[in-house]
Amino acid sequence: MSEIKRDTKNPLLFECAWEVANKVGGIYTVIKTKVPVTVSEYGDRYCLIGPLSYKSAPMEVEAEEPTDPHLAGTLDSLRAAGVKSLYGRWLIEGNPHVLLFDTGSQYIRLDEWKGDLWNLAGIPTPPNDHETNETIVFGYIVAWFLGEYVSRRLDKAVVAHFHEWQAGLAIPLCRKRHIDVTTVFTTHATLLGRYLCAGSVDFYNNLQYFDVDHEAGKRGIYHRYCIERSSAHCADVFTTVSHITAYESEHLLKRKPDGVLPNGLNVVKFQAMHEFQNLHQTAKSKINDFVRGHFYGHYDFNLDDTLYMFTAGRYEYRNKGVDMFIESLARLNYRLKKSDSKTTVVAFIIMPASTHSYTIDALKGQAVTKQLRDTVTEIQNRIGARLFEYAIRTNGEHVALPTPDDLLSEEDKVLLKRRIFALKRNALPPVTTHNMADDANDPILSQIRRVQLFNSQSDRVKVVFHPDFLNSNNPILGMDYEEFVRGCHLGVFPSYYEPWGYTPAECTVMGIPSITTNLSGFGCFMQDLIERPQDEGCYIVDRRSQSVDDSVNHLTDHMFSFCTKTRRQRINQRNRVERLSPLLDWKNLGIEYSKARQLALRRAYPESFYGESGYAGYEEGEGEDVDGGFGFGMERMGPQSVPASPRYKMSGIATPGDIGTLTEEMQVLGTSDYRGIPWPVSAEEEDEGYPFPLVMKVRSRASSILSGASTPGGGKSKSLSETDLRKADAALSHVFPPPMTPSTTSSDKADSPVGEISPVSTKVGEEAEEVKGVNGKVY
Repeated sequence: MSEIKRDTKNPLLFECAWEVANKVGGIYTVIKTKVPVTVSEYGDRYCLIGPLSYKSAPMEVEAEEPTDPHLAGTLDSLRAAGVKSLYGRWLIEGNPHVLLFDTGSQYIRLDEWKGDLWNLAGIPTPPNDHETNETIVFGYIVAWFLGEYVSRRLDKAVVAHFHEWQAGLAIPLCRKRHIDVTTVFTTHATLLGRYLCAGSVDFYNNLQYFDVDHEAGKRGIYHRYCIERSSAHCADVFTTVSHITAYESEHLLKRKPDGVLPNGLNVVKFQAMHEFQNLHQTAKSKINDFVRGHFYGHYDFNLDDTLYMFTAGRYEYRNKGVDMFIESLARLNYRLKKSDSKTTVVAFIIMPASTHSYTIDALKGQAVTKQLRDTVTEIQNRIGARLFEYAIRTNGEHVALPTPDDLLSEEDKVLLKRRIFALKRNALPPVTTHNMADDANDPILSQIRRVQLFNSQSDRVKVVFHPDFLNSNNPILGMDYEEFVRGCHLGVFPSYYEPWGYTPAECTVMGIPSITTNLSGFGCFMQDLIERPQDEGCYIVDRRSQSVDDSVNHLTDHMFSFCTKTRRQRINQRNRVERLSPLLDWKNLGIEYSKARQLALRRAYPESFYGESGYAGYEEGEGEDVDGGFGFGMERMGPQSVPASPRYKMSGIATPGDIGTLTEEMQVLGTSDYRGIPWPVSAEEEDEGYPFPLVMKVRSRASSILSGASTPGGGKSKSLSETDLRKADAALSHVFPPPMTPSTTSSDKADSPVGEISPVSTKVGEEAEEVKGVNGKVY
């Protein structure tokens, strides 16, 4: 073994994912939006690794030569062996280094590597699974690259962070080859979980009973499942994106995750609160134009009393809760008609599906509406010119006003009548905007037919199914997705299987209320952090502990309640939703990724962190770390009797890390270790003062030692009561100075047992506490 000690204070970071500079799904958004905070922490020591897609890479990557001689030598060595690659800068915010490998250049070694994978890990691989073949070639190239690089670069520790099973194959290879690299594996959704939930099974209540090998084999994904499971078990640190996925991974992948890394977004705060309200109004006017055209001939409702609801995502009929959404729309339609409500709801379903073309009806609707608007504008200009001429000829001697016949000529009347007669329509407005490839068997259209939501005149709920991505070049609904979301009033995402849920998170950041479930990672995240999230515009449907029919009624209640709100109430609610956006900002959530990487380094290089006292980086009686300062402004941790503060000066709001998401107790890695990380926070991001407080939940120390308290199936165990802990505090107060704050409801993460997934927060006695920000403002 080399005598050179690797530098763990300034490690190198390689982040590997199949969607680096290659947009396929949601992980592309995770990686792309997280880059700025990672670059601010690592600088040029950060490099992303992904597959080389000749379709997208030339437009997303600026090629350049590596300045690191070790990296240049490694790439030259791989090129000499026939591995094609592209190194440069990814043209996104943060401009990070990126290294893309051409998997096609090494397909000649595929059979050799498949045999090695079987001999090494006992993982079988079928011959005709293209996705698995790509995964194997990519994994072996990445492991090859890392082995070459760390054999050349001996002075710094190397952290490799892998996302999902497509990139994770390199982890067991690095472990088997004893490559000196520290690994972190993050699963954003388990393969088997996605397949099981797509079927009609009671997934979450039967997780512990599934025969995972049998279920994976029955669905033809056993080889993929083996790759995912080996990646999870061989990684130094295994993480997921939410507690609900952590519970799932523990049973399906047979390893309890070390922590939770929630997904974030880059939040852009507006200078004034009314600015995003103006954006909503502008975007809504474009949706109004579409609705006028789509419902021409049956446009008999007032747009001022019309609400726009939508759901969006991958076409996973059951997993995304589209079945529940449509059923709830039918019940909402009945309740609105029964109550004689004047409110009309237009519900959009935005889910890409197999289509042939736009429907003639949808195109004709927009065309006749445009013709009518152009004609009215032309007549309007003529009337204006005649009115001006009539007024200027009076010379101020008489004040007789012109009659309508004086202003509207016969030619104008004929032209206007022709445009009005073109609006005649015998059929009902179409439900879908496209000709579906399999209209008769499409699950969404089949259920719409079953509940009879046909956009008839008597219906208070209208449905528009748009089976394509939104973009500004669309001839029917010419809006980008972000602009469309801003123009809607409510996002509805009643998912059954949703490891995180970017769609409701994007709604929150854009100030749009949303409905999600307690089976989605985002729903659990907000439910754990906020007291009464429905008051803040984040409605959460219970799909965990009640029947499907009760869940549908619960969703209908939320939608009907929203329909009864006045315009002023909806504006106020949008303000309340928008102020939740810092909770989802990468500047706050990026801290969890830092913890995972530091935990991996501590496990891989314990001698660099642990002194003889057994504590990481601390000598007995000293306030400094043993190895001369960790570089993150670490502080001596207080005694366990002193309650932790629910707020740390990040951006003035409690983060998930402040109330515990990563189980690193034995590594002595706490939130206080990271208070000094200089995340960039500009002066413009100071939070405004709100007339209503945001009440955050704070964990009780008594319940913080319960494992899985925020995950389904988590049972209670014997624990100390709150009274016992208060007595202990009173006894210890003679030894330690009293805490600065009187709060006794928050706890440090060191209270949790080793290896347990700490719940984000657990409320005891229905108590909550207002969390004050940097400037003493109440949130």
